[in-house]
Amino acid sequence: MKPRIGIIGVGWLGFPLGKSLVKMGYPVRGSTTTKANLELIANEGIDAYYITLYEAGVRGNLIDFLKEVDVLVINVPPKRNAEDDSYVNKMRQLYEAVKIMHVEKILFVSSTSVYGDLNGKVTEKSIPKPTTNSGKQLLESENLFKKDASLSTTIVRFAGLIGPDRHPVTSLSGRKNLKNGDDVINLIHLNDCIYLLTSIIENNWWNEVFNGVYPYHPTKMEYYTSEAKKRGIPIPEYQKTYPGKSGKLIEGKTFESKNMQFKNPLVSE
Repeated sequence: MKPRIGIIGVGWLGFPLGKSLVKMGYPVRGSTTTKANLELIANEGIDAYYITLYEAGVRGNLIDFLKEVDVLVINVPPKRNAEDDSYVNKMRQLYEAVKIMHVEKILFVSSTSVYGDLNGKVTEKSIPKPTTNSGKQLLESENLFKKDASLSTTIVRFAGLIGPDRHPVTSLSGRKNLKNGDDVINLIHLNDCIYLLTSIIENNWWNEVFNGVYPYHPTKMEYYTSEAKKRGIPIPEYQKTYPGKSGKLIEGKTFESKNMQFKNPLVSE
């Protein structure tokens, strides 16, 4: 029998991930903070739970959710502009429940924001230096699980996410005097996010760190100009500051070492 998968956070990424795992024959349970979504989730063969994490507690039956879960996927991003430590405290609540219920395998969905303002090539061996509060909280939460030797924890740091109804060019369209046009893009398609996460579960790649990023790094000016033209929307205009590519170029060396190939090029939806 395949291991039982629990997904904390069945949303834009977690919902299609859960559906994919169900199709692959895994028993899956997933949590949502929106009661109206429970029926929608259940209709896809996912055992749906209403669970909301708070700093001082949990709303919903988290203990029952974790019962007999073999692999827990933690897919709860921090609020981008949060100025407090609420996210870390929520993760501590989850960590304590994981320990109580003896869940042994953790797949923690994180972000390349933990690398902060590092320049040049960045791999999984690069030392994270987050500059934003959300990045700092993500790194602290990663370590909460990763440093516990009784857990088998794999961290996946996704770059910018694109997919159906989600692409940065829509918010950049028509804007003028944008900076950092010579910085390279670091993005990944939703389908490849699911491919990476399911591959980790299928192959038991535990106690590792993966950078989830597509190996295509044109400059922001090149890429977003092209994407805007494909969509027939106003192109974003960048300040021309200096020639050549620059900024942070994220590579997924761990994934490449597994001889896995990404599936979705970064093209228009």
